[in-house]
Amino acid sequence: MKIIAIPTLNGAVDNHFGHCDHYTLFYINDDNTIDSSKRLESPQGCGCKSNIASVMQEMGITVMLAGNMGEGAFKKLNDHGISVVRGCSGKVEDVLQNYIDGTLTDNGEACDHHDCKHHESKPQFTYIRPEKQ
Repeated sequence: MKIIAIPTLNGAVDNHFGHCDHYTLFYINDDNTIDSSKRLESPQGCGCKSNIASVMQEMGITVMLAGNMGEGAFKKLNDHGISVVRGCSGKVEDVLQNYIDGTLTDNGEACDHHDCKHHESKPQFTYIRPEKQ
């Protein structure tokens, strides 16, 4: 049985693995059908600095279908025996089916900065401290 993890938000692939709401885990039989699925909570904070890669390795997860991530996270997951397909988007079930069908490939792109705010849908605000008078 193969276990596949997908960073998830509202039933779709989250744009950034390290800040996702949770992971949807799919247990795939030898005949490439879904046996079951479950939810794995995401650790608080940045994914690349958490222990999520070692937790996933201990659980037997071998594949992650992700939106985007930095090179550090990509390398950490690979070092823990988890192959990553980046550039995924859409409903998690559709992404999983594309992977099973063999039509999903890694886009080879990684986020080029650590906090990667350009993946978030909310506008970003910067607090500017008022000058003392």
